[in-house]
Amino acid sequence: MRIVVLFNLRPGVDPEVYESWARGTDSPKVNGLASIKGFSVLALTGMLMGDGAPPFQYAEVIDIADMEQFGRDVATPAMQVIASAFQAFADNPLFITTREVA
Repeated sequence: MRIVVLFNLRPGVDPEVYESWARGTDSPKVNGLASIKGFSVLALTGMLMGDGAPPFQYAEVIDIADMEQFGRDVATPAMQVIASAFQAFADNPLFITTREVA
C-alpha cells in the first residue's frame, strides 16, 4: 500500500527548519521502520501545466510493506514523538490511501 500525504506548513513555520527536521529526523526514523519499503518527502515546486503555485507545499510518499506492522510501528512512543512534531509543522495534512491500478 502507498499513502500520500499532502500538506502546507502552518503559518509562521520556517520551511528551512521543517526541511532540516524532515531530512535529519523524520525520514531516517520512518525509513527505519520494519513496515516501510520507502518514504520520501517532496517539496512541490510548481505546476507542469498552467500558471500559479501548487495547492500544497509538500507531499510525503509512504510505501508500506506490512500494514499491520505499520499500525504497531506508529503506535510506539518514539513514533508518537515524530507524529507530534509533524503535526506542529503541518497545517491540516491530508493522508490519502491508494491502490495500484497499473
